Amino acid sequence: MFSSRLNWDTPPNPLAKLLAEKRASGAAILDLTESNPTAAGFNYPADRILNALADPRSLCYEPAPAGILAARSAVSGYYGGRVETGRILLTASTSEAYGLLFKLLADPGDEVMVPRPSYPLFDFLAALESVRVVEYPLVYHCGWSVDFDALARQITPRTRAIVVVNPNNPTGSYLKKSELSELADLCRRHELAIISDEVFSDYALTDDRGRVASLVDVNDVLTFSLSGLSKLVGLPQLKLGWIVTSGPLEDRDRAVDRLELIADTYLSVGTPVQWAAAGLLALRESMQTQILGRARANLTYLRSQIGPDSPWRVLEVEGGWYAVIQAPRIHSEEDWVLTLLGEDDVLVQPGFFFDFESEAFLVVSLLTPSGIFQEGIRRILARAD
Repeated sequence: MFSSRLNWDTPPNPLAKLLAEKRASGAAILDLTESNPTAAGFNYPADRILNALADPRSLCYEPAPAGILAARSAVSGYYGGRVETGRILLTASTSEAYGLLFKLLADPGDEVMVPRPSYPLFDFLAALESVRVVEYPLVYHCGWSVDFDALARQITPRTRAIVVVNPNNPTGSYLKKSELSELADLCRRHELAIISDEVFSDYALTDDRGRVASLVDVNDVLTFSLSGLSKLVGLPQLKLGWIVTSGPLEDRDRAVDRLELIADTYLSVGTPVQWAAAGLLALRESMQTQILGRARANLTYLRSQIGPDSPWRVLEVEGGWYAVIQAPRIHSEEDWVLTLLGEDDVLVQPGFFFDFESEAFLVVSLLTPSGIFQEGIRRILARAD
């Protein structure tokens, strides 16, 4: 009766089961996985947000497949005007943007390449479009980089696009300029598109002139850059994302036309958030100052607690909201997370949630309120002692 695209009957994993039991018992959990900025104790300018959403033009429905021009102009302003409005298509979220792009680029059974480790949503998004995910490795040697030899070996006649997450979630690694050159050359030779997920691009934790902040200026290979209000302004509930199409003019124009046709089928972006876009994007600096301040402070604390002689190690992180801790191999990742939650009331995510190729890694959110974060880290390190 139902589609075979996904196995909807997957049972809850042991961590989810234990967490439900702990919460049912009333335990005070130190949640070091917080990814929702609206639940992380930041100071939101409520009046400005609500006023932006009160635009009377929202009372009139204006079905524009690519999005209302005023909203696309606001997005163009975010990029300093170097992205024309005709290259911008609004979506309800980055997840929807992936769905539109998979529809645009791939037939059922075709392949898209995604980084490993990375956010585990790709399998579900691709499966819903009957597209197959092929993983290419990121390797760590005092910093993360793309294994281009392994990537190239996995390209097949059915490969349609290569996804980069810039910076990656959870490794926090940006694509470097030298890597972009190699990636573009590979895509040109194999006639592949690049999909660049840039939702965390504004959250650089360190300075590095060798990194690429955005791919919106790529002009030699068809490229789609994704972002939105969810991370840029810390407003995931307002559901506004976008796709910027770049590349050779003919390919770019054909892609834009087809994307608009697909979007016209759904018209999913709400009118109020489109008219509010300029006002909401104007809050970006104040919100990012708060979020970056906490992320940097938490990362500094984490590094201060794990010295060079510690059995623990903090992997290098360049941007985003997460940090990766390499744990002593006295336990498996699953044992680590279950023990920390069961005995210490500390919730962290295991590396295998993000497809790390080896053990043992724990992923923590730098978005966590500082008091909770510091106490959680103390309990984690004490558990090993």
